Amino acid sequence: MALSRVCWARSAVWGSAVTPGHFVTRRLQLGRSGLAWGAPRLFDLPCRSSKLHLSPKADVKNLMSYVVTKTKAINGKYHRFLGRHFPRFYVLYTIFMKGIISIPPFANYLVFLLMYLFPRQLLIRHFWTPKQQTDFLDIYHAFRKQSHPEIISYLEKVIPFISDAGLRWRLTDLCTKIQRGTHPAIHDILALRECFSNHPLGMNQLQALHVKALSRAMLLTSYLPPPLLRHRLKTHTTVIHQLDKALAKLGIGQLTAQEVKSACYLRGLNSTHIGEDRCRTWLGEWLQISCSLKEAELSLLLHNVVLLSTNYLGTRR
Repeated sequence: MALSRVCWARSAVWGSAVTPGHFVTRRLQLGRSGLAWGAPRLFDLPCRSSKLHLSPKADVKNLMSYVVTKTKAINGKYHRFLGRHFPRFYVLYTIFMKGIISIPPFANYLVFLLMYLFPRQLLIRHFWTPKQQTDFLDIYHAFRKQSHPEIISYLEKVIPFISDAGLRWRLTDLCTKIQRGTHPAIHDILALRECFSNHPLGMNQLQALHVKALSRAMLLTSYLPPPLLRHRLKTHTTVIHQLDKALAKLGIGQLTAQEVKSACYLRGLNSTHIGEDRCRTWLGEWLQISCSLKEAELSLLLHNVVLLSTNYLGTRR
């Protein structure tokens, strides 16, 4: 009896020790074959894996479309920024980029098409046809001519701040003549040299809006800070003043008809519709004024772009 109990206890102990191990091993084997333990979780895995597999694709597509949209927007802003603030550099940059675009096969045909459709923006002046030169120069002159009335109004606003009564009267008379369509005489302009050498019309005393209007009249960007605009205007006017001195020594008679017209256009006159003789006469007046000015009086030469060109031979429109 006691022996049977001992055997039964041993078998119970061994059974408790062996049977669970055998059961676990069996379940693991069946689980691996997909028939028993863990099968529900294996069936769940495709659903979860499909979600984890499909969602990233949709997210990547959305992310890529967002990046492309943002890149296009930033690229557009970058091109507009270069076009407004650095027009000359933008022309070179555009030509260089079109050279890169034309490297792939057949891409050069697209470049030619763009140049044909947008010659004023993509081609330099030497590649314009004679008709295009006339039309495009008219467009550019129309841009700078829009600032002429604004500049005259700024001159009128500073008249009360001129201390000398005689100079106040002369500047008022000059502004009135220009507004009435009269071309001023050389002595009318040179008589105001003192006004433009110091306050309030000296180069360093001009107001910000006045400087912006003068920049547009010179076909320069007007979106820079006023100190930079003033510096650019001063540099640009100094270069023209030095060219005037060299041109005066050379003589206008040594220039060809095209060179005379180009020199007049650079100094503010729309010479595309004016004869050669009249262009030479106007350029002679400009040189007479320019060569009479000192470096401290270059503000008058800058304003001369408006004063001397607005009403010359009925050019005012």
